[in-house]
Amino acid sequence: MSLTVLPALMFPAIDPVAIAIGPLAIRWYALAYIVGIVLGWRYMIALSRRAPQIVTRADIDDFLTWATLGVILGGRLGYVIFYKPGYYLENLSEVLQVWHGGMAFHGGALGVIIALILFARRRKIPLLPFGDLLVGVVPIGLGLGRIANFLNGELWGRATDVSWGMVFPTGGPEPRHPSQLYQACLEGLLLFLVLRVLEVKGFRDRPGFLGGAFLAGYGVARSLGELFRQPDAFLGFLVAGATMGQLLSVPMILVGIWLMVRAKPQTKAVPSAA
Repeated sequence: MSLTVLPALMFPAIDPVAIAIGPLAIRWYALAYIVGIVLGWRYMIALSRRAPQIVTRADIDDFLTWATLGVILGGRLGYVIFYKPGYYLENLSEVLQVWHGGMAFHGGALGVIIALILFARRRKIPLLPFGDLLVGVVPIGLGLGRIANFLNGELWGRATDVSWGMVFPTGGPEPRHPSQLYQACLEGLLLFLVLRVLEVKGFRDRPGFLGGAFLAGYGVARSLGELFRQPDAFLGFLVAGATMGQLLSVPMILVGIWLMVRAKPQTKAVPSAA
């Protein structure tokens, strides 16, 4: 049976602008960033109160600015370098025009890692335990970001014949996987729960383990989600039929496994923050 004649859900007519006050308009994606950062900040403060305490409330408050810059600059530059290097090489004036869209999680992750390293060195905070604390909050922003992708009707999935296939306004007449929601569940909810369970089970006593679990877990979740997501038209399928998202996830998985394998229980307690 042709995909075009199967019953399908129609994408609801959702205004891409979430909040509009006069000339001020906040789009769903921007709102996801704002809410994700605020919720992540509060959750990180709550996590930091549990032993071992390695940072103060002031440290977390100050790192919020560093992390935000890392996400935005890293995400944008990652998109420019990984996805459209040729285009932006010829249009350098558009590199920093983030309001035109184009962000890459893998670039944002690198940006935050660099910010984490620099901030930890400046404040003399143990790097791996600080990273373990940070990764517990990242899935919150990831999940909200994927939900925003769905509300924007973008980054939809491949054509499908499943009963919940959805016709997206920009995706042609064929029903498609609502892969944004799959990714919200995998990269957001499921990864959050896995890290939470590991946190409760005491794996923060193995510096680097939670950070490794996040990197490997995200890499696997992203790779699975990409099986249902339609690749970017300007890239298509790459090596052995893999997508760019899958290829960029391979180093994350390998580094994550390495961090988990080398993580050992602490032989002495980390001094509490003043």
